[in-house]
Amino acid sequence: MNWLIEFFGDPDNWSGSSGIPFRLLEHLEFSALALLAAVVIAVPLGLWIGHTGRGALFVVLSANAARALPTLGLLVLIVLLVGVGTTLPVLIPLVALAVPPILVNTYEGIRGVDRDLRDAAYGMGLRGGQVLLRVLVPVALPLILLGMRIAAIQVVATATVAAYVGLGGLGRYIIDGLATKDFASTIGGAVLVALLALAVQTAFTLVNRVAVSPGVSRRVKVR
Repeated sequence: MNWLIEFFGDPDNWSGSSGIPFRLLEHLEFSALALLAAVVIAVPLGLWIGHTGRGALFVVLSANAARALPTLGLLVLIVLLVGVGTTLPVLIPLVALAVPPILVNTYEGIRGVDRDLRDAAYGMGLRGGQVLLRVLVPVALPLILLGMRIAAIQVVATATVAAYVGLGGLGRYIIDGLATKDFASTIGGAVLVALLALAVQTAFTLVNRVAVSPGVSRRVKVR
């Protein structure tokens, strides 16, 4: 507790390019860009695979690859190849980490929609794309948002590795603190990352309540 008071009570930690607000914005920048890129890649792909049934093996391979992804090793390799002049080195491994949970949950959400509901939509005269967007996506939305939430939390926690290669973010407090044996900084940085992850989870919970139809929410709870 004394270390936390020392870290958060130090005025120097709240100003300048090494202050908490600046490091937090850096961390949010890495995380938001990576999550946005992952959503752009994974959601359309998951919708297409789930709706057509083609490429299901790719989803399985993607999920398995996520478990074996050496994020730090990939980050170091990219830095050696392209340098650290931009945020690209940290974005690539973070996107690779975020795509699988979004892809898998989007696919499972679409494939899990009741067959009778699909048939009823086609019986009403809706076509493939209309059935997907008007019927399947609203029903699958809770699972799709769950995949995004899992990915967002993983990205926020893993973005700390950016500090290993001289980039910014909240990981700077952890890495620099360990290097200089400044344990107040290390613990303070870890607490900030944990609080940010909790904030992300809370934000997605609120989005889920607003975006998901009450009828779909009740149906998911009943299941």
